[in-house]
Amino acid sequence: MSEITILVVEDDPAVRRGIVDVLEYAGYQTLEAPDGHIGMELALKANYRLALLDLVMPGPSGFQILEALKKKRPGQAVIILSARGEENDRVRGLTTGADDYVVKPFSMKELLARVDAVLRRTCERVAPADSRSLPGGSVDFRERVLTFNDGQSQELSERESELLRYLLDSQGRVVSREEILRNLWGLDPDRTETRTIDMHIMHLRAKLRDKDQSLLATVRGRGYRFDVDQKS
Repeated sequence: MSEITILVVEDDPAVRRGIVDVLEYAGYQTLEAPDGHIGMELALKANYRLALLDLVMPGPSGFQILEALKKKRPGQAVIILSARGEENDRVRGLTTGADDYVVKPFSMKELLARVDAVLRRTCERVAPADSRSLPGGSVDFRERVLTFNDGQSQELSERESELLRYLLDSQGRVVSREEILRNLWGLDPDRTETRTIDMHIMHLRAKLRDKDQSLLATVRGRGYRFDVDQKS
């Protein structure tokens, strides 16, 4: 079984069932959303590699979900599935951030080929950098080491390294404890004590020399935000 999860947002139950069955037969894991409301929630919060997104459905449209993804999850791989094949819709979808646009009706063989192609391209595109600059130093994710401009260094645990990378990749947006548990560590927030996140944040701040929380800020009632705008 593949570890790749694909989100299917489609309001037609027969079409959605057919897509899910084909994807799962091909070895992918799936998440399903029957309308735009659930689709928006899963698109922004769930852990998945690729979204298959219908345009016209109850609740937020596919374009609205795509716009939200562009702001909150830049680089997220998306294929639009739509009966609307007009050129303006295709152009709008692709310029808003979609990686491909498949017009209904389509064959499942064609869909799988498009899925495979987009996954190959986006795996290359979003390959995470091994090192990143930070205010006052840099981080090497392969070695899990923080190096400061004064020559000193600090080792990171695997969890701390994963957490720092996730916060940096979030581009300054607020990340909730629940999102970290679900998307980063694959845990159910309803069955896990979120205090564990607070402890990892505290340890990470200490290693970052962030005593005043100017880098890694707590946003009360919402979560955490890494200030990516500070100069290194």
